Amino acid sequence: MRRLLGRDELPEGFAGTLDADEQVLGSASLQGGGHLVVTSLGMWLPTADGVRRLGWHLVSKASWQNGAIVLVEAQVQDDVGGAVLIADLTPRRLRLAEPGAVPEVVHARVTGSIKSRHHRDLPGGGAWFVQRKVPGRDGIVLQVRADPGTDDAALRQVAGDVARTLKLGGAGSRQS
Repeated sequence: MRRLLGRDELPEGFAGTLDADEQVLGSASLQGGGHLVVTSLGMWLPTADGVRRLGWHLVSKASWQNGAIVLVEAQVQDDVGGAVLIADLTPRRLRLAEPGAVPEVVHARVTGSIKSRHHRDLPGGGAWFVQRKVPGRDGIVLQVRADPGTDDAALRQVAGDVARTLKLGGAGSRQS
């Protein structure tokens, strides 16, 4: 039964609680202890007090370099009329003891969550506008990542205009 539910690949002692429809796609031991577990809904990352799931739509970038996944997580800053303003956190390096297929699964899930992306010049800089699928939810989220120095008022105006054009909702669109 565990195999049918996609639970057979969980490492022993896994501290997370998967959602009922969450499927395990792979896992890998981390050098220094702990595991990286990848599922249909995101990546389960070790923390100081257990594990936490990072949804695929909040992974800005994940690359495989010298035996490690270098992960850039997006942090939600604000919601502007249905557009979610995000900023990238400092890259995190996860060295995998035995990677197996985990790097390929991570790459496929991150790129598969992106439906469209484009860069727009704005006063003082510009911004990336990325439409992403949120795992386990219908529809898309519009994420807007500003370049350094971009005028905040111009960013918010354009982000709100694009969200209205795409007919995205307000408060219900915010993702954390």
